[in-house]
This record gives sequence, structure tokens and C-alpha cells, in this order.
Amino acid sequence: MNLIAPHITAFLRQYLLHDRKASRNTCDAYAYAFQLLFEFASGHLNIRPSELHLEQIDAPLVLAFLEHLQENRKNCPRTRNARLAAIKSFMGFVEYRVPEALDQVRRVLSIPIQRTDTPLVRHLAVEECQALLDAPAPETRLGIRDRAMLHLAVTGGLRVSELVGLRMADVTFESRYVHIHVQGKGRKERLLVLWQAVADSLRAWLAVRGEASAPELFLNARGKPLTRAGFGWVLKKHISTAVSRHSSIQGKRVSPHVLRHTCAINTLQATGDIRKVALWLGHASMQTTEIYLQADPSQKIEALNTMTPPMLRPGKFRPSDKLLALLKDHDYVK
Repeated sequence: MNLIAPHITAFLRQYLLHDRKASRNTCDAYAYAFQLLFEFASGHLNIRPSELHLEQIDAPLVLAFLEHLQENRKNCPRTRNARLAAIKSFMGFVEYRVPEALDQVRRVLSIPIQRTDTPLVRHLAVEECQALLDAPAPETRLGIRDRAMLHLAVTGGLRVSELVGLRMADVTFESRYVHIHVQGKGRKERLLVLWQAVADSLRAWLAVRGEASAPELFLNARGKPLTRAGFGWVLKKHISTAVSRHSSIQGKRVSPHVLRHTCAINTLQATGDIRKVALWLGHASMQTTEIYLQADPSQKIEALNTMTPPMLRPGKFRPSDKLLALLKDHDYVK
């Protein structure tokens, strides 16, 4: 029997971090997936997590864990597949470290991912977006911070991890513009050049930010780097305020990623070029960006205006005489 702790430690600290050079966000996501798995296995097997053995993390337990995610934690198939991907990556790592577990590893690797629906992307209309940007109070320090964060998120299309990960050195002002150096997903970097209005909102925040040991651009009320959860809380608070200004937001699930989708739709409608949207958002594949074509009605209206639909033969329906209709009805005698 092999204790799992040494293997998971080597996987996270050596394999992911040094051998694969995975990003910090990837390492954090994988660590959280195993935290959930080991908490479930501990309760399922009635032993402490530190006493779990590799042989106990077999296919039936992994399947039970995935079902637990969807039934008890109400995770969607996409989240379920992300957790399974972390487990499979670990099992591929273990395959060469523990040859006697080869059959167990292959059974786990054979667990299929779930097919997922591809719904239309959610985004905010122009009036709804403006209501959100008007929600933070410009008279308070945190209100100025929130205005700058939301403005940058909507205009720059940053992922929440990119937004909270921005450092002071990543922001430079040149003439009327602000240059944002973004460390993107998969270690892909991009440079955004944004308008004077965005530069002004960032300058207003920097004027009241104050000195702090943390290099991050956006700080919480305690002067520490803002987290992803912290930004989610800020967004939720201002969405509640924005509802009173624009009632159509009521009932919409506005997550930080919805702000990124909003930027993408605005860019597509302004340029009509899906390639520019991909460059703006930092997508590695055009296939990822094509989801916005489905959500943009202007693209479909343009297609309508360039086509002539087939025509139907003209005609007019004339109902038959009521008396004849009665005589033709064999059930008129009751």
C-alpha cells in the first residue's frame, strides 16, 4: 500500500510547477480539485485524509466523487470535467512512479468526460453595462477602486484572474492612452491599449491607493491583494445597486466572466471582425471566439440583408360555407 501524500506532493510541487511550468492558477485549480477529492474520500472511507492510500483512489471512488460534485455540490458538467481532468493528470503521473498500480490507473483514465451544452453567452446590454458602471460611489476610496476595476473589466475584457493579478508595473500611461500588460491564460501575454476615459479612472484610483507592500494594482480594504472571490463580492454588491437603475438586470446571473463576454460582444459589433475579438481577449484559438457570432444579432441581420429568401405562391384562405360545412360533417346528428 502506498500513501498518497508523497505522490500528490511531488505532483503539485515538482511535476506541475517545475517540469510542466504550469501557471499559478492551474496549480491552484488542481490543488483545490484534490482538496475536494480527499475530503470526499475521507468521509466515504471513514479515515483521515493524510492516511489515504493510492490504491483507495480507484475508478469506483472517483465516479462516486464526480456524482457527489453534481448531486450535492450542484456543479455543472463543465466543472465536473475540470475536476476529472486534474485527477487524470495525476494518474498519468503516477503511472510511471507506481507500476503495480497500472490497471487501477488505466481504469481511472478510461472514465469519460461528460458532454456539455453550449448555451448562448450571457452579456450585458449597453444600458445595463452603464448602470453597473454608475453603481459605485465616486466619493469614497473603495468606490473609486470599484469604478476603475469595473471599467477596466468591461473595456479590456480581462479574465478575473488577469484583473486581480495586474501589478503596478503592468500599467503605463502614454499621452491620452493607458497600456495594460496582461499575463494571460497559458502564459500567453498581450498588450492592451485603452482609451483616455479608462486611463482617467485608473489615475483616480492610483491617487487614493496609497503606499502598500503588495505590488498588485487593486487592493482590498486591508491593503492586501484583491482575490477572485473578493472581486466577485464587489461585483455582486454593485449589481444589486444597478438593478434599481435598470430593472432588466433583475434575474440575470452576472458573473465576472459576463463582463468579459460583454466586452467581446461590444468589440464584435464595433469592428465586425471576429479576429480582432480574438486578439483583444487573448484567445489561442479562433474556435473559442466563434461563440460570440451566435450571440450577436447584428451579424445575423447583416446576413439577412445580403440574401433574398425563397418566396411562397400567393393565395388567400377562404372558409367554406357554414351550411355546407355542417352537411359535410357526419356527426351533425347527435
